[in-house]
Amino acid sequence: MLCVFGVGTSEFVIAGILPGLAGDLGVDIPTAGLLVTAYALGVVIGGPVVTIATGRISRKTLLLALMAVFIAGNILAALSPNFGILMITRVLAALTHSTFVAVGIVLAVGMAAPGKEASAVAKVSLGLNLATVLGVPLGTLIGERYDWRATFWAVAAITLLATILVAAVVSGADAPGGTAGSELKVLGNRQVQLAIAMTVLGSAGFGTVFTYISPLLTDVTGFSVDAVAVLLVLFGVGSALGSLLGGKLADRALMPAITGLLLALTLVLVLIGIAAPFQVVTAVLVFVFGVMSFAIIPGLQTRIFNAAVGAPTLALAVNISAFQLANAAGSWLGGRVVDSSFGLRWTAAAGALVTVLGLALGVIELLRDRRRSSDSEQPSGAAVLNADAAVSQ
Repeated sequence: MLCVFGVGTSEFVIAGILPGLAGDLGVDIPTAGLLVTAYALGVVIGGPVVTIATGRISRKTLLLALMAVFIAGNILAALSPNFGILMITRVLAALTHSTFVAVGIVLAVGMAAPGKEASAVAKVSLGLNLATVLGVPLGTLIGERYDWRATFWAVAAITLLATILVAAVVSGADAPGGTAGSELKVLGNRQVQLAIAMTVLGSAGFGTVFTYISPLLTDVTGFSVDAVAVLLVLFGVGSALGSLLGGKLADRALMPAITGLLLALTLVLVLIGIAAPFQVVTAVLVFVFGVMSFAIIPGLQTRIFNAAVGAPTLALAVNISAFQLANAAGSWLGGRVVDSSFGLRWTAAAGALVTVLGLALGVIELLRDRRRSSDSEQPSGAAVLNADAAVSQ
């Protein structure tokens, strides 16, 4: 969780230190913003490639190696003499992102008690929530108090501490992952594909709204800029609680939890669009939006882990990369809605329409699971004949 906290902070904090960074390196804000795009592309491309290339390395060794590369990327970022070098260091750090989180989930699930796998996923994923709630504000504060380079030094320090803890306490993780062939074969599993599709649709629905939530809260709901900052912290708290809640629900009943939470997220998005002019109701909905947006993640990751028997790392890494692409797609869709005659308020409706597609897939999978379970409980024709013969004898 602490490693993921460092990784998440490094990804998201760039938005908070962008003005100082741009001024120091002599580039404009839009150019500096390409650092975000480059990191996202590094995550999307690096996840599958790095996972396949490192499949035969023992999981704990790989975890430590990925963290070493990530730490080096942040140290080099702090030392970058120009914008071009900084761009390269950001891509270097991003290449480790998806594989590290995927391997971390695999190890956590392997070390968890039976029936607590989704909660283990939730605890690892909680690092990303804490990165938004604590990491980004603290990293931004450090950058404002000292300079943007100090932020990267701080990220390197916290991830170094986390890496030392991994080396000291993570056990039972010496086995390598699957071969490249077995990892790639898993991507052909229908359950894996549908779980990734549900992640994409849920994430795109989230991104459609969250990208434009600040102007929605100021221009439509009428909150001040300072109030929006507080509401975003409230959202972050909700996201952290949602991860833990989603893990517990998924441990109890995996597909019912996934479909129920996708339904809840869809309803919340609809309600945000309806209640946007009302401040108190909207403030509550922002918190619930945070809870539901992140409560679905542990269950979906666990679904992929369970379906990708024997070789789950690539499937999980692809899912993490898909999350990045889906967020970008949601941002694009929200932008088109904002630029249309509908305006900001309708981004919530657009997000709900996307999320309901993920809900439809979840319902299909839930019904198929129940049908398979019912079929497995019914005795076969041969078993019935043998039972009849035994009775006759």
